Amino acid sequence: MGLLERLRKEWFILGIVLVIAVARLEPAVGVKGGPLKPEITITYIAVSAIFFNSGLSLKTEELTNALMHVKLHLFVQIFTLVFFPTAIWLFLQLLSITPINEWLLKGVENPYQLR
Repeated sequence: MGLLERLRKEWFILGIVLVIAVARLEPAVGVKGGPLKPEITITYIAVSAIFFNSGLSLKTEELTNALMHVKLHLFVQIFTLVFFPTAIWLFLQLLSITPINEWLLKGVENPYQLR
């Protein structure tokens, strides 16, 4: 395998190394408030592009088959968004009658609050 063929095959790794080298040489480009505006581009655009690209790689029949499992999807959503927060809330109510620090309980409760 020739060097050029190897570089074509490993283009993604080569790109990562190149981006890391450029970031090392000029870190001001990627800082918060810099020209790339990472607080916007990474948070919204890059994450959306990654999910969109992943979605494009799905085969239509696989997507259709996955969408047919409505009961499974409902179970996962209800478990994640209803059961688990309710169980944590009940557990915290139980812990609140113990001498545990109030701020510790608030720290445990905060990540599970639905907004």
